[in-house]
Amino acid sequence: MRTSRRLLWKLSIIVLLAVFSQPSFSGHTGPSDEMESGNSHEHEAAAEMMQPQRAGNRKGRGGRGGRGGAVAQGPEMNWPGQWELFLQNSGVSAMHAILLPLINKVQFYDATIWRISQIKLPPGVPCHVFDHVHNKIDCWAHSVLIDINTAHIRPLSLETDTWCSSGGLTVNGTLVSTGGFQGGANTARYLAACDNCNWVEYPKALAAPRWYSTQATLPDGTFIVVGGRQALNYEYILPEGMDNKILHDSHLLKQTTDPEENNLYPFIWLNTDGNLFMFANNRSILLNPKTNKVVKEFPQLPGGARNYPGSASSALLPIRLYVKNPPVIPADVLICGGARQDGYFRADRLKQFDPALNDCARLSLNGRKPAWKIEKMPMSRVMSDAVLLPNGEVLIVNGAKQGTSGWGLAKDPNFTPLLYSPNKQFGKRFKELAASAIPRMYHSIALALPDGKVLIGGSNTNDGYRYDVPFPTELRIEKFSPPYLDPALANMRPKIVHADTPKQIKFGQMFNVKIELKQPNVAKENVMVTMLAPPFTTHAVSMNMRLLMLGIADVKKEQGDFHQIQAVAPPSGNVAPPGYYLIYAVYNGVPSVGEWIQIV
Repeated sequence: MRTSRRLLWKLSIIVLLAVFSQPSFSGHTGPSDEMESGNSHEHEAAAEMMQPQRAGNRKGRGGRGGRGGAVAQGPEMNWPGQWELFLQNSGVSAMHAILLPLINKVQFYDATIWRISQIKLPPGVPCHVFDHVHNKIDCWAHSVLIDINTAHIRPLSLETDTWCSSGGLTVNGTLVSTGGFQGGANTARYLAACDNCNWVEYPKALAAPRWYSTQATLPDGTFIVVGGRQALNYEYILPEGMDNKILHDSHLLKQTTDPEENNLYPFIWLNTDGNLFMFANNRSILLNPKTNKVVKEFPQLPGGARNYPGSASSALLPIRLYVKNPPVIPADVLICGGARQDGYFRADRLKQFDPALNDCARLSLNGRKPAWKIEKMPMSRVMSDAVLLPNGEVLIVNGAKQGTSGWGLAKDPNFTPLLYSPNKQFGKRFKELAASAIPRMYHSIALALPDGKVLIGGSNTNDGYRYDVPFPTELRIEKFSPPYLDPALANMRPKIVHADTPKQIKFGQMFNVKIELKQPNVAKENVMVTMLAPPFTTHAVSMNMRLLMLGIADVKKEQGDFHQIQAVAPPSGNVAPPGYYLIYAVYNGVPSVGEWIQIV
């Protein structure tokens, strides 16, 4: 009997050792396909139950570091972040925002139809004539350029109405803004990235009116504009000064519009194969922009409406690259929150503010059997902003816990940001951070800055500038410091040597990023180089937001605290469209200040 028990005990130990020596399936661990999206949550949970047993061995390491695609896990960061008031009065309500390359200034603009803001056009700038019959003029600015370091404000003049428009950056860093309201709906506007540049507007550039449309960058750096109110189609933007006349019908938009619409500001992400992931309401496809053919249909996402006015937030999760990349580069899409299907009707007509959705859904676009994997957030959220951080995590911030988008159609502000860590195990990816004291409701924005902070502004639940309502027009601008900016981690923060890092790179090029880092034994497995495309953010949509984790061939120590990181540029425009990016060096999850670099 004792012999049998001893034998049984030994066999149990052997089985346990065998189980816990299996590899973890959490995240992409290398260039091969991840665990199939079509597998059940039970299989994923079973696989990820093994990860904590190995966590101690994974700290500070990235899987398959020798292939140059590692993610440095680093120590767990428990600092909850910190808020600071950056600007008391932005002058213009931050309905739309984008960070312009090189000059490090953020462009805010609202709706010219409001006729009033909190900042006048400067002397010498002609007022906008909005009624030529009665010669009525508007001398208020509706566009401001704000220095992200000094908070200096430069008002700019707009002629066409930008209300609920879209945008993106050209290869040379010029902002192209498309659509808007009434006379601005067919407009393409251009603002170059220079200190003294002004808007140039082309009111007939678009073939269809674009109000609540989404603009996406294509592999060659040009743009597509999708949808909009009563525009169930899409078109391609021609070079500056040319008017487009060609429209393409969208069956997706026709099939997903409902009595509350719920398919405005669709989520559009460029997949790593050059096709476009398009999501509207609760359905999604993959569209080939060269042939205008649908090449894949994805399963429906249940639970409610995700696009305006349902207004979930979405992100294309960081794309992990290698020194030698596989034929198929994985790409995952995240969609968080939203509203019930009839939420807009119930809030607008019945004055019933239903709880927002509290789920986060994730889809692997290039898996053999793509299926949505759904996790629960710590709280419900609608109208939130998703921000890709330079270390590969996602900040989910702003919004409300009840209602939908629209004038006064939401309540119970969600003050608490969430940190989503894509590579943590299923069910443990969310962390609550320090709360703000300012409600950020309808018409709020959030975007990552070169120094690793997040700029947060806006909130205007009113048709115009009003201050006698429950959620008044908000002109204060904040900055939020994520956990990696914990002062206790300052000695782990790399510094890119500006003079010794290239300003332009070509696809597939091997190049060096020189850093200063006061840490002993800086190993390749502890280092990342990431590239962030600055998004155009409005109405809980961050158009063209993209983060690339570059393949690293080597890290060489030089004299003193200096190191050379040998990285490989993205392989093609499918993976990273040409243009400007912020490049960061990341050590154990702590990013440097970003430097501007251009893919040409």
